[in-house]
Amino acid sequence: MLTDYFYGHGLSFFASGWTQFAGAFFISFMIMLMFGRSFIRAMHTVQKRGQPISENVPESHRKKAGTPTMGGILVLIAILIGSLLFMPLSNPTGWIALSALVMFGALGFVDDYKKVTSQSSKASNGLSPATRLFVEGIFVVILAYLINKTMPPYIPEYSLAIGAGIILPLGIWYYLFGYFVICGSANATNITDGLDGMLAKLYMPVLVVLVVALYGATRIGFMDTVMFLPMASGLYAVLGAAFGAVLGFLWFNARPASIFMGDVGSLALGGFMGTVAMLLKSELIMGIAAGMMVLILLSSFTQTMYFKITRKITGTGRRIFLRAPLHHHFEELGWPESKIVERFFIISVLFSGLALVLLKFA
Repeated sequence: MLTDYFYGHGLSFFASGWTQFAGAFFISFMIMLMFGRSFIRAMHTVQKRGQPISENVPESHRKKAGTPTMGGILVLIAILIGSLLFMPLSNPTGWIALSALVMFGALGFVDDYKKVTSQSSKASNGLSPATRLFVEGIFVVILAYLINKTMPPYIPEYSLAIGAGIILPLGIWYYLFGYFVICGSANATNITDGLDGMLAKLYMPVLVVLVVALYGATRIGFMDTVMFLPMASGLYAVLGAAFGAVLGFLWFNARPASIFMGDVGSLALGGFMGTVAMLLKSELIMGIAAGMMVLILLSSFTQTMYFKITRKITGTGRRIFLRAPLHHHFEELGWPESKIVERFFIISVLFSGLALVLLKFA
């Protein structure tokens, strides 16, 4: 909006992707800081009892009862406003990324609403896993189709970029691949959002990698391993807004959290992350950068599957971890919550560093 207006009046400064990134970052960050406290008070008033504490978490989490949730609503609002003010409105890539944010955010809102209104400690008090995965699949079909339409003509339709200039056409399997990337990202961030401040701290290093991949995709010769994707320039403001909003949310979500992000935020940020990675043909790089989130997701999946298989074979379900996902395992070992978050953050930075090395030299 502002970018189109000022550029149309001869101010070419606003055509710079970094100007758009910085402007959107500043606006979304300030929205979080200026309205965060009043939003938390409003959520206290509306929700009254806050987010119910699941029966599947360690006993130490009981003291968090009454903390309001759905802070992701303000995160989404900040990202949308920052993006719309500074992204070039004629570029479809920004709209696709925001569409993913809104779609997955809406699904998360329904899930959060059911949890808050039921006030049940049952882990299944929200939407059923089957319902969520089915709806997410519908979203992915729409997003994958739109993403493919943004690719330049020299890139085969419905293809995967492996690296080193290798492009693998997937055909109809592109939609299945998109399901693993986008839904996997959404559910990884959702499960990662289990300790105060953890999702924000693990998410930001991945955003750094995506920003570098974006710069490489819009600058010929900057990175030999990254394909030139001129339409991707519409993502500068969107990524800047996401960075500012997540950083601003951490101000209130740092331990002890004043508000939780909720599924409305975690699912939205995950779906957004996977969608941006596909728009940049950097799905594999993003998977490496988000390695800590992937490990957390796999810990929950393997625990569930191992329990079901051993119960069917022996009649008694067995567990790999003391409690899943992975961060709860370390809580059961006696690690303080702050130590778990900081060490997971360090590992996330290392994964992102490896992704940057591969992005430059693979």
